[in-house]
Amino acid sequence: MQDTMLVPPWFEPLLTTSFFNVCRVHGDAARSECNMFCLDCNEDAFCFYCRSSRHKDHRVIQIRRSSYHDVVRVSEIQKVLDISGVQTYVINSARVLFLNERPQPKSGKGVAHICEICGRSLLDPFRFCSLGCKLVGIKRKGDSKKETSTMEGIGMSRRMVCSRHEQEEELREGSQQDMYPATPSPPASNARRRKGIPHRAPFAS
Repeated sequence: MQDTMLVPPWFEPLLTTSFFNVCRVHGDAARSECNMFCLDCNEDAFCFYCRSSRHKDHRVIQIRRSSYHDVVRVSEIQKVLDISGVQTYVINSARVLFLNERPQPKSGKGVAHICEICGRSLLDPFRFCSLGCKLVGIKRKGDSKKETSTMEGIGMSRRMVCSRHEQEEELREGSQQDMYPATPSPPASNARRRKGIPHRAPFAS
């Protein structure tokens, strides 16, 4: 019970909220998808127009999508939540982390880092693959003193999650970088060839 008290009251609702549905009020508008969440109201997701009218002075974060999974930008969530121990990624030039775990087959023996909760392979030596897995870890293992003196309100100035090595890593949707060096070009076709045996002109009689 003590561990859950250290978790912000909006954290669990954020992880269970359904995003990207069409707003019931502004369904005909261009930006009517419900991809925002208010940390003060702690209610359902809402759209861009609802924010302007009902949440103007509230703490609001925007949820984005990556391969059909919900993500949040590190620059937004780190202002209100301690995200230490959670794997981050660079997608579309922005550093993000996933809200919930993503199904994955069991990692092979050669994988160096895995999520402590779901076993998903990680790029770097982090403990969790998502915020949801970190929440489970806090409840299951009682890591509140180690992970969160209080999860809310710890900035990146004190807890730098992105190491120098990690900042050089990028996860790009739908593309892979070339992993192999270029194939060497074949020898030039006009290279000098060895001449045949020279023939001398016959002696004059």
